[in-house]
Amino acid sequence: MQLHKQRDMIHEIKDEVRLTSRYLQKDQLSTQVMQALEKVPRHRFVPADLQAEAYDNNPLPIGHGQTISQPYIVAIMTDLLNLTPHDKILEVGTGSGYQTAILAELVEQVYSLEIIDDLTHHAKEILIQLNYKNIELKTGDGYYGWPEHGPYDAITVAAAATHIPVALTEQLKPGGIMMIPIGTQHITQKLMLVKKELDNQIKTQEVLPVSFVPLTGKH
Repeated sequence: MQLHKQRDMIHEIKDEVRLTSRYLQKDQLSTQVMQALEKVPRHRFVPADLQAEAYDNNPLPIGHGQTISQPYIVAIMTDLLNLTPHDKILEVGTGSGYQTAILAELVEQVYSLEIIDDLTHHAKEILIQLNYKNIELKTGDGYYGWPEHGPYDAITVAAAATHIPVALTEQLKPGGIMMIPIGTQHITQKLMLVKKELDNQIKTQEVLPVSFVPLTGKH
């Protein structure tokens, strides 16, 4: 049953990508990203009472006021990073660990930060059970990144910031890409593609409107 629902989710993502192709500037996602979405069992990353809805193309609550992102959003954010198998990536906002697992299917190493300790521990348990060995998790304020392991080939942020954090752009390699939603809960948020040019200049591009929980922390 879950496999059938997962296939339906994949078809919905493909349809939504085609419908939003003018924003994405492409009408299909990479084969590698689609294969990762087919492989990772999303139902393992949602609360037990919501597993029947795990493959709906919607965000779902995971406790502590947080959500697991809509599969379509996970898919496009991952695809637009243009990842390669040798990349080292920083994820801000582990949540339940679903996008962490998607990323781990595609790159050499994932470093993931989550500000809520309970979510960090729960995600770690699931990812260990699924035998991921190229992920390192830590509880911490993602606004400041994880400089010890930088610079990163790519950074993805799963919560909306009011602005692009300087600490994150500093931890991005020249030529690297960051995906981050910018805005607040009360105004339209925009998914932004942030590219650090080879001369360290920062260029930004709006992708499409989104809705994320806010990036929290002392900042």
